[in-house]
Amino acid sequence: MKRDTPKYIVGVSKELRRNETVAEKVLWDKLRGRKLNGHKFRRQYAIGRYIADFYCCEVRLAIEIDGEIHNLDDRREYDQIRQEEIEARGITVIRFNNEEIYKGMDSVLEKIIGTLALLPSL
Repeated sequence: MKRDTPKYIVGVSKELRRNETVAEKVLWDKLRGRKLNGHKFRRQYAIGRYIADFYCCEVRLAIEIDGEIHNLDDRREYDQIRQEEIEARGITVIRFNNEEIYKGMDSVLEKIIGTLALLPSL
């Protein structure tokens, strides 16, 4: 993928890695070190002018974790536009909310594994 990421976004992604949310920490523990079927994930990965919470380059899968702010009407609209722009790059996006991470990790991992199985490797 051509890296057309503005330089300031790279700085923002580094800052987000330093200040991850609790939900991000919990999921990252399950994804890091190729723990999920050998797939390598990156966290706070810049995609153009956006940043995905987690990204697997080999199958072009972005994972987003939505906190309470994502329930606001204007934020939902922004998230939809953002997701459409990311998907226009040939990237699959799946979303989870914080509660799913905290209370249903097995289901979250099953959905990620199922999605990984459907996507072709590059």
